[in-house]
Amino acid sequence: MTTTAERLTSPAGRPGTSAADRHAGRWWALVVLALAQLMVVLDATIVNIALPTAQADIGFSDSGRQWVVTGYALAFGSLLLLGGRLSDFFGRKRMFIIGLVGFALASALGGMAQNLELLITARALQGVFGAALAPAALSLLTITFTDPTERGKAFGIFGAISGAGGGIGLLLGGVLTEYASWRWCLYVNLAIAALAVVGATFKLRDEPSTAHGKLDLLGTVTAVFGLVALVYGLGNAESHGWSDAWTLGPIIAGVLVLTLFVLVELRVPNPLLPLRVVLDRNRGGSYASIAIAGAGMFGIFLFLTYYLTTILAFTPIETGLAFLPMLGGVMLTATTAGSLLTPKIGPRPLVPLGALIAAGGMLLLTQLELDSTYVTGVLPGLIIVGLGLGLVFAPTQNAAVSGVEHRDAGVASAMINTVQQIGGSIGTALLSSFAATAASNHLAGKTPTPQLAAQAAMESYHTVFWWSAGFFVIAALAAAVLFRNGPLAVDPDAAPVIAH
Repeated sequence: MTTTAERLTSPAGRPGTSAADRHAGRWWALVVLALAQLMVVLDATIVNIALPTAQADIGFSDSGRQWVVTGYALAFGSLLLLGGRLSDFFGRKRMFIIGLVGFALASALGGMAQNLELLITARALQGVFGAALAPAALSLLTITFTDPTERGKAFGIFGAISGAGGGIGLLLGGVLTEYASWRWCLYVNLAIAALAVVGATFKLRDEPSTAHGKLDLLGTVTAVFGLVALVYGLGNAESHGWSDAWTLGPIIAGVLVLTLFVLVELRVPNPLLPLRVVLDRNRGGSYASIAIAGAGMFGIFLFLTYYLTTILAFTPIETGLAFLPMLGGVMLTATTAGSLLTPKIGPRPLVPLGALIAAGGMLLLTQLELDSTYVTGVLPGLIIVGLGLGLVFAPTQNAAVSGVEHRDAGVASAMINTVQQIGGSIGTALLSSFAATAASNHLAGKTPTPQLAAQAAMESYHTVFWWSAGFFVIAALAAAVLFRNGPLAVDPDAAPVIAH
């Protein structure tokens, strides 16, 4: 017997639609969703490579450069929960396409910007529409692939893109900045979004919305305000210091308002974030693991980039190419062990193992020196980190949305992006602060020389790599404690096929 949702969304009953066509359709749907995820993830790093050139072109200060990055993070991180809930209420495919079109238009606006204010506005708008797009993409993936084996493969690919997107952004940003213009780091989203919109129109199918009732306005306001305050305060830590009022004030306010948000969610009839989503052990394990690992990832992307450009004098393109072996490692384990083993044994053995492997790679990077080479010094650690991250991302993203009721699929998907964003913000703030302190301590009481400055930079990188290794170890412990043993739960109300 078939459910109403199956009859509405499955093409199985259409004349002339073979099983092979339906099977191929699901994988075409994955291509569309992966394109959208790639656009959102790479935009977090592609603009970083272009920033020095953009700064020289339109003229703005270093503090303005920080806000080009922070503007995106503030809007994206604070609105993800709302975006996920809206997809549950108004349809995931609809929000997915709205997010794609809006993200593309915001990118075009940024590419045309002639002043800092317009560039920051465009980046914030990218974050707004990215917050609609990212949870819709993950929840569509969830309800498209319901067979455990197929789902493992799909999430392996999707997780590989999530883990590798930052490195792809560095490479693509370097190529576009060097051979075209920094503006093409934004314009490239128009091409990606156009392909994804066409694919979504023809290859994605959604279920009828099962979320009812009014939107949780008080929960929305407290969630957005709390997340904005928290991310803003963390963003100020590097430039203002941890004891400054502009750092501590927003962080404390954010924590207090997010506490109020939890209290609100316990009492309202239609919560923005039903706590049943978070309190499940597997989903809680996913959220904790990805947040802590996300903090550690900035040690590899941000500070290894500094090492390659300042110590090894790599060009933007060379820096991007240098990360390719790590991306290969991510893709290898995410699409093999991560996808094949997760449906059989669950995430509990895989995620701790992957996080510990990544920690081992970071420990190798702590051995880098001023005279180290890329091949003997950087490359082994990069490959090992990549192999570990592939075992972290694929199982955690799968677990984060497995077994969730379809009325909560959007908000469950939003949470994985939210915690990754918050974890990344915390990691950026902490690691930048630790790096600055290590460099200052090395320089204290000494006569400045170029050699001393270079050695101080190395001390800061070593400190960051040690802390990143520690973050990965903590992520491994959290995963080992929180995840349940055994395979992931099957969706309680999954329809077998929703793509054609």
